Amino acid sequence: MNNKRIITDADGVLLDWEYAFNIWMQSHGFEPVEGYQFMYDMAERYGIPKKQVKVLIKQFNESAAIGFLPALRDAMYYVKRLHEEHGFTFEVVTSLSTDRYAQKLRSKNLEKLFGKTTFTKVKCLPTGADKDDYLKEHYEDSGLWWIEDKPENALSGYNVGMKPILVEHGHNMDYKGPATVCKSWKEIYQLIIAGI
Repeated sequence: MNNKRIITDADGVLLDWEYAFNIWMQSHGFEPVEGYQFMYDMAERYGIPKKQVKVLIKQFNESAAIGFLPALRDAMYYVKRLHEEHGFTFEVVTSLSTDRYAQKLRSKNLEKLFGKTTFTKVKCLPTGADKDDYLKEHYEDSGLWWIEDKPENALSGYNVGMKPILVEHGHNMDYKGPATVCKSWKEIYQLIIAGI
C-alpha cells in the first residue's frame, strides 16, 4: 500500500493560492505590478518591502479566506480519479501556518473540494517554512511521488529519495532540475498511472 501514497504541497498544486491572495490583496488596496505572473516573490509582485509582504501573507493565511481557496486548474477531477478509481491516498505538506484555526480551515477546504477520504494527513508547517527537515524525517528513501510548485522544495524531495513533480507556473517556467515538470493534473495523472 506504500506505493499508493502521494505526497503533495497544497498551494499552487491542489489549491489556487495565488488567485485568492491576489483578490485579497486588491481588496486591501494593493495592485500587482506589470508582469507579476512570472514572479514568485510576492514583494516583487506588489512592489512592496519583503518585511511587509511576510506580514500580509501570514495575515491572509490565518484569515477566513484561507478556507475558501478554489482548486488549481483540473486538480479536483484528476485527484478524485487517482483516489476513487486507483486507490491512491494523499498526504499534504504545506507551509501554511501554526495557527490551529487556519489549519482546520485548510483541512476543511481540501475535504470540501477533494472528498473526505482523499487525504490521510495534512501537515501544516509555519508560514513560508522550508520543507527539507520534514521530508527527510518522514519520507527519506520512500520513492514516493512528491508534487510541488516551488523548485527548491521539489529538489528537497529529490535529495531525500522521493520522485518530484513540479507543477508549472509562470514563476518556474525556466526550471532546470531533476523534477518532472507537468502543466496540468492530467499530465500528473498520466505519469503516475504509467508507473502502476
